[in-house]
Amino acid sequence: MFRKILLTIIPAVFIMAVNPAPAAEPGQYIRSIREFGVLPGNPPQVNRENLQKAIDWAGPLGAALFVEPGDQPYPVEGGIVLRANASLIGVHGPVGRGTSNPQGRQPVGSVFAITDREKPFITTEHATQIRGIQFWYPEQSRTDPAAIIEYPPTIRCSPGGCQGVTLSCLTFYGEFFAMDFAGTRRAIVEQILFEHCYGYPLSGRFIRIDYCYDIPRILHCHVNPANMRLFAGGFSRAVIDSVVARKTFTYEVNHTDNAVFMDLFTFGAYGGVYLGPATYGQLTNFNLDCVTIGIHKLGDSTKNRNWQISQGSIIANTGPTIDDIHPIIIEGEGHTALIAVEAFSGGNGALTTLDVSKDFLLVRGDQRPTITLVGCRMRNYTADAPITIENPKAVIQAFGCIDKNENPFNYPPTN
Repeated sequence: MFRKILLTIIPAVFIMAVNPAPAAEPGQYIRSIREFGVLPGNPPQVNRENLQKAIDWAGPLGAALFVEPGDQPYPVEGGIVLRANASLIGVHGPVGRGTSNPQGRQPVGSVFAITDREKPFITTEHATQIRGIQFWYPEQSRTDPAAIIEYPPTIRCSPGGCQGVTLSCLTFYGEFFAMDFAGTRRAIVEQILFEHCYGYPLSGRFIRIDYCYDIPRILHCHVNPANMRLFAGGFSRAVIDSVVARKTFTYEVNHTDNAVFMDLFTFGAYGGVYLGPATYGQLTNFNLDCVTIGIHKLGDSTKNRNWQISQGSIIANTGPTIDDIHPIIIEGEGHTALIAVEAFSGGNGALTTLDVSKDFLLVRGDQRPTITLVGCRMRNYTADAPITIENPKAVIQAFGCIDKNENPFNYPPTN
């Protein structure tokens, strides 16, 4: 009897192996948000409810939702939760000057129009992806600092933490705070990837990361007030000055291990990159233009609060007074290696500038940092020497650098 049953099963298994079950149709797990009733002509509340239903369908399947392009944006109220495993995908790479409809009045394509002033637009859970989408705040002021709307973050991490999030090829127009991934000690964020994201946040904050202990990456991101040029023009000088006056940083990180930041740009901000006390990693290939502080590096231990910073340019030229303007500030503990980093200053008509910096590097505090500079070019500072040392405990070495007079600069001085 057993032999008879076995002979019956074997042909069936063979047939299944030769003729496997047909694969699911591609559209089964990639569906347009319009299929769920998210439409350009709907009120924002209706689109929020329908988009959430679509996401609730996609999450358990690990499916993707397609933000179908069109000549009109999708008005959507905030409070969306991107459920674990779901993806929200549009058609765009980053569009750094904006898309534009034929009348030149608004962006087109995969665009969400946001007017909600109370709730973050979208909150991400674990293993999620947002890619190829434009986020537009049509009511935001471009000319009057007093009329700036302080919207909550466009994208934020879940209050319970989130891990494995990809944010790619996103463009923001008129946002106040683009992406907030500040976790907590009990709700960490990890494996977060930001790449090819463009905008100009009117709070000065584009990306914030906190409590991320596994290799966050910020790659190829560009912050510039000309990012709506094709459909709305730029921001006024007064608005850009107001962003600088907020004394925030475009890229801010703390309580973070193994950070990798590459190819970062900002323009018209108080600070470029803030490397908080509990961080270490690499920052390479950057341009921090028209800032008060280019890089502010801190450290709360000597073991692993070390940053390798290389191949970058800083134009520090704006702020209340020249004494406030420093391309680089280092304090606290840990090591900083600066290789082929240059700083220069000058005027720029887009904002109010003082055209020079106080120095190249300010070292302050009462702990013992170690700092090495190699091949750095320093100019357009007013101090007698490029390094201002306000911390006698600091250990500093400079090799093969060039000062403002185009003379070799080494520290300690060599005969």
